[in-house]
Amino acid sequence: ILLLNRQYMLCWVKGGGGRRSFRRLASHFTYHPTSTAGDHPKTNMFQAVTSALDIALQSDPSALVYGEDVAFGGVFRCTLGLREKYGAQRVFNTPLAEQGIAGFSIGLAVGGATAIGEIQFADYILPAFDQIVNEAAKFRFRTGNLFNCGKLTIRAPCQAVGHGGCYHSQSVEAFFAHSAGLKIVIPRGAYTAKGLLLSCIRSPDPCLFFEPKILYRSAEDNVPTDDYQLELGKAEIVRQGDGVTLVGWGTQVHVLLEVAKMAEEKLGVSCEVIDLQTIVPWDVDTIAESVCKTGRLLISHEAQLTGGFGAEIAATIQRECFLNLEAPIERVTGLDTPFPHIQEPFYMPTKWKVLEAIERLTAF
Repeated sequence: ILLLNRQYMLCWVKGGGGRRSFRRLASHFTYHPTSTAGDHPKTNMFQAVTSALDIALQSDPSALVYGEDVAFGGVFRCTLGLREKYGAQRVFNTPLAEQGIAGFSIGLAVGGATAIGEIQFADYILPAFDQIVNEAAKFRFRTGNLFNCGKLTIRAPCQAVGHGGCYHSQSVEAFFAHSAGLKIVIPRGAYTAKGLLLSCIRSPDPCLFFEPKILYRSAEDNVPTDDYQLELGKAEIVRQGDGVTLVGWGTQVHVLLEVAKMAEEKLGVSCEVIDLQTIVPWDVDTIAESVCKTGRLLISHEAQLTGGFGAEIAATIQRECFLNLEAPIERVTGLDTPFPHIQEPFYMPTKWKVLEAIERLTAF
């Protein structure tokens, strides 16, 4: 008996002694590794994050890493071993108070330190919303650049994990995208996580770095052990095509890559897949150039439809590429409901929903 849903393919198998059990056979997406030049060790995403933090602490004596349970490695083990290496004064736990973590981070950064705070789950960043939006984002502006907190980075695990329910699955990027003064970054895997995180830590602006938690162990790339950075504000074309432009970020990029292959096999449609990477400031030029070539755009993200960042992309591309569009822009997103638990498979923007949208685009 097969039970299929978004997160799992489960098979009911008969074990020894007549016992029956469910086994997990596959995830809802297939991870597509990032190709890198050179011979580099296989590294998963949480190890890549650890490596970036290690480099930041080693290269910058003012850098501090802190958050809830960070001292023993964090719930996802991203800070494992750093306290032992750099000491309790540079890697330490905070109280369970997200607003306090954000306020403390702002003070550190204004005082000249490189502040790298962790919010244990992106869902719990909302108590810190006032500090981030009204203080961190506006500090440079309201002091006329006399002071700033540009050496501030806040990390937080985000997006669906298959069993997180409404408080451990949300995508919150659009909430903060409305606040000028912040950079918002979401990697799609281990290689991009390390390079983008180091760029955030060294950015002259406060950054929010959201890490798709389902990728911590499932995303493996050949990641350089040395120091490298990836450009913020720059999208990456991860698959070339000329029929439809598919735009996503985080885990959804891998869904789109799988759909692009399906569309080519089933529909004969060549899809160009773009990883946005930086939500703010986002790379208008790369997407616009792609849409001028393909004439069709589909945006997909896990956050709900209304007010999702896909709407901003759609509005901008409609203005910039109006005469090149061959069909209305499609958005395939989460539903306009709180993030569900057992009903998660119905909420998610699955590959089948995206494939149906591509059919609509090409049939218009």
